[in-house]
Amino acid sequence: MKTAKIKLNTIEDVRDFVNVVASTDIDIDLSSGRYIVDGKSIMGIFSLDLLNPVTLTAHSDDCDELWAKIEKFIVE
Repeated sequence: MKTAKIKLNTIEDVRDFVNVVASTDIDIDLSSGRYIVDGKSIMGIFSLDLLNPVTLTAHSDDCDELWAKIEKFIVE
């Protein structure tokens, strides 16, 4: 399992992020406060507070390729 803080500033960022993570078999969760949603669900992502960075959790040990694809969203 690997975690990172990500920031999705625009609707286009959310769309691009979902397109990237939907193409992988890795289970992705996004959490903000006490809410956790499926990272592949565009509606779920829009239910989070996107004004602040959200925590991405990838449920796999082999995430290097995914991290390379989403590096523009990672803030920490």
